[in-house]
Amino acid sequence: MTLTNSMKSSKKIILGSNSPRRRELLAGLDLEFTVDTGNNFEEKVEDGIPARIVPLVLSQGKSRGFHRLLEMDEILITADTVVIVDGKVLGKPHSREEAVQMLEMLSGRTHEVVTGVTIRDYDSEASFADSTSVTFDVMSRETIDYYIDRYKPFDKAGAYGIQEWIGFAAITGINGSFYNVMGFPVNRVWKELQIFLQRA
Repeated sequence: MTLTNSMKSSKKIILGSNSPRRRELLAGLDLEFTVDTGNNFEEKVEDGIPARIVPLVLSQGKSRGFHRLLEMDEILITADTVVIVDGKVLGKPHSREEAVQMLEMLSGRTHEVVTGVTIRDYDSEASFADSTSVTFDVMSRETIDYYIDRYKPFDKAGAYGIQEWIGFAAITGINGSFYNVMGFPVNRVWKELQIFLQRA
């Protein structure tokens, strides 16, 4: 299958995510897709699961919790992203105070961003995780307050978006995929998706 044909595949790609960043990044691959967030999965994991495995378990849960059976020509993509520091998983903050605590925890340190992705069609499933290390400069409380009040990062793991002001002002280094930190490792998604698109 040629590159052009893979982009115009007869397969119907479904993105099972509310994230505007994931929609933007998948669209950047020049693929046609629809968004369907209907899901019966409750986003929680059992105690004792290693932090780096959490996003993988959640992406699989979102895939298997999709609200209906997939048709033979459909491919579903689900994902989950977490920030890990000191072995602790930081998801989305539930309040301003929690967002402040998260950014204070990340200040002046290196943390890990892990995204789990599951791609599934009517009879096959593939899951993978991608990891990126991110280093923050030391951030004053004034810097943290400014960012939270202006950008309200309550829908972002770790209470920050690397593509926003704080990424320009406070991130000093990154090792791995930039887009993974945004919540979608598109290079890896592209490679894995080709397998499903080329399948008869």
